[in-house]
Amino acid sequence: MAEILKNAGLYKILALNVGVEGEHPLKTIEFAGRICHQAQDKITEDSAGEFIKRIMGMGHESVIEHSSISVLFENVSLWFIHELIRHRLASFSEKYEEDEFKAVIPFNKDPDEELVKLEITKMMGLVPQTTNLRISFREWMELNEQMYRGLIKAGWHPEDARQVLPTATKSQIIMTANFREWRHVFGLRCAPNARWEIRRVMVNLLGDVQQRIPVIFDDFKISEDGQSATLKKGE
Repeated sequence: MAEILKNAGLYKILALNVGVEGEHPLKTIEFAGRICHQAQDKITEDSAGEFIKRIMGMGHESVIEHSSISVLFENVSLWFIHELIRHRLASFSEKYEEDEFKAVIPFNKDPDEELVKLEITKMMGLVPQTTNLRISFREWMELNEQMYRGLIKAGWHPEDARQVLPTATKSQIIMTANFREWRHVFGLRCAPNARWEIRRVMVNLLGDVQQRIPVIFDDFKISEDGQSATLKKGE
């Protein structure tokens, strides 16, 4: 029986870019920003936060591209990945996980409810015969798994057999992007109208990086129910 995943999407921060001698990434950003004005002499032990807040308030976000985050996303669907890789200013490494063949379903749906009637027609000699089957989401995923594995057994290359895999199929991906691009990702994927799967994972990730990296992501406000996030207005 196919394993169904509900609200199982996970993230793991693999790397948080640091500067020379392991300095906090904010130090790297401040140094880059002050280079533009030859004002390195104004750097102090605790000047980075205020400096970055000021230049971001002026709309000068290019300097925050000097630091990056690498994140592993697991137990997510191929559809999640299709959305994620639209963010082109990033690096991705993806692994198909068809060996396990698990499927992601919306959190409020029943995978065993037989909602869909299929009509399967075959020619028996010259006479078509139609069979009606009512199946569930789980049963449909199991049929897809049988087709995929059958094609492999018949000699198809895995890359070709994957064409039958639904976008609900579980996969995993690593994404590396600079801070500016992550702000763009959070702005789109944490919004209330973002798709439920990627929104849930990204809101959780946003809350984490807000704790780890002050200033850069502070202007995002996570909703009281923790289901979405938006940029604070006028700040």
